[in-house]
Amino acid sequence: MVKRNVLLNPGPATTTDTVKMAQIVPDICPREEEFGDKMYQLGIDLLGTVHADPAKYTTVLFCGSGTVNIDVCLNSLLPEDKKILIVNNGAYSSRAVEVCEYYGMPHINLKSSVYEQPNLNDVKKALDENPDIAMVYTTHHETGTGVLNPIREIGQLAHDYDAIFVVDTTSSLAMIPIDMEEDNIDFCMASAQKGIMGMTGLSFIIGNEEEICKSKNYPKRSYYCNLYLQYDYFKKTGQMHFTPPVQTVYAAIQALKEYYDEGEQDKWNRHQRVMARIQEGLKELGFKEAIKPEIQSGLVASVLYPKDDNWSFDKVHDYCQERGFTIYPGKISDNETFRLCSLGAIDVEDIDNFLIVLKEALKSNNVTIPVQY
Repeated sequence: MVKRNVLLNPGPATTTDTVKMAQIVPDICPREEEFGDKMYQLGIDLLGTVHADPAKYTTVLFCGSGTVNIDVCLNSLLPEDKKILIVNNGAYSSRAVEVCEYYGMPHINLKSSVYEQPNLNDVKKALDENPDIAMVYTTHHETGTGVLNPIREIGQLAHDYDAIFVVDTTSSLAMIPIDMEEDNIDFCMASAQKGIMGMTGLSFIIGNEEEICKSKNYPKRSYYCNLYLQYDYFKKTGQMHFTPPVQTVYAAIQALKEYYDEGEQDKWNRHQRVMARIQEGLKELGFKEAIKPEIQSGLVASVLYPKDDNWSFDKVHDYCQERGFTIYPGKISDNETFRLCSLGAIDVEDIDNFLIVLKEALKSNNVTIPVQY
């Protein structure tokens, strides 16, 4: 038996015991054909999470956290003498900007308020004024705030201007229903510890196979993080180019089985009811949120710090942590917030128990209830 903690941070997520135990397997050399077959089938099964046609799309696996996917897509899919348009309204699209700056890749940082969705007219204007844009990039769900971006509309604009559309779906894939064709996505990405509720160390990119093959002739900006190199090596050998995270792959296989057992819509319904209970409980305690409800993802609540001299996030965090509940700092630079997330293998009963502990934490620190602003 493993102690169960309820993680209300934006990933890694709370996992089931069956996913944890899936890592306890006989030692195996990852170059064995048997293990290659397991990775191949995992890639096929991941396509189904975004309704991707195997005749058009493929899955490419990488070792690392979700940020490795950002690096891979940006540095691998930009042709020579072209530029990237980054539709940036949060910390994770800002990370994409940093990747472009690091590699010296031509890009436009179309930055807007972290409290709002991007303005589609601004996206169109940037495309109008820059015919050399070959890639439009954005984040589906900005986990730093909980804002859900209009990817279908942005993707349509990208395609209207003959650009590929790359979306960071790290904190939405296998939670919010996604359809590659209907949402106009050419490439999306995630890591195993998020929506499929597996373990850290394995990430994956789902993308248009034809576009991956085209990228063979694009400038080479990375060795380890080159999309075509990894794709081609697996296609030829049935193996990842470099050592895969073996036990994490076994956990991902089990997690994906449980994803399909629960079902796409039922899983999304569960995440939504968990968030509804979180928000109801916050309101009961007097907390306010930083983001308007109509543009929220339904997966992250960004909660404003109370105006109370006795309020201490660290003390409240530690009180909850000692009792099996993890809360997480905010990621909004001009406002002090903390985040509560509905990711992972949790349900309403877990939130009921958490809200009891959160109220006790406030009382033990002499924070006025309802909290004051």
